[in-house]
Amino acid sequence: MKRAFDILIATAALACLWPLLLAIGLMVRADSPGPALHWSRRVGRDNVIFRMPKFRTMRIDTPDVATHLLEDPDRWISPLGRILRRTSLDELPQLWSVLVGDMSLVGPRPALFNQDDLVALRTEAGVHRLRPGVTGWAQINGRDELPIPEKVRLDAAYLQRRSMAFDLFIILRTFSSAAKGAGVSH
Repeated sequence: MKRAFDILIATAALACLWPLLLAIGLMVRADSPGPALHWSRRVGRDNVIFRMPKFRTMRIDTPDVATHLLEDPDRWISPLGRILRRTSLDELPQLWSVLVGDMSLVGPRPALFNQDDLVALRTEAGVHRLRPGVTGWAQINGRDELPIPEKVRLDAAYLQRRSMAFDLFIILRTFSSAAKGAGVSH
């Protein structure tokens, strides 16, 4: 049922949002040199690496690490990128990843391929068995502000509590958090 819901919502959202996606893509291209999309190597279900699209919010020469690990993150983020990150609009291309089955609408956020500490703790907690999500329990409870052990604790809590009703609650809370820019540190 969850997969059917993911396909239905991702298809409907892409069909409705394509003008917005096109407009954002053109704005990203005009804002800074490089492609509109950044295809990030992420850790998926069962720790399999996949390529996840996001609207590019950083310069093309940015090191391939989590933003919080950059010495001066503000130096790398494009002017439009700040807005896209604060509103979570940079995440919209991930609907494609939901449609093709690499992601779900709700689940633990996919770790970068080189976030070995996060991947190890999630594997230990059994969270690696879940399809990663565009949003998740940890995402709406702190996002960038959470230390890795707390993210994993929340991801494990989601693993135990997951249901369609809980997913719908998380999706609704995501819209509220995104509108406020809550939990975005860069």
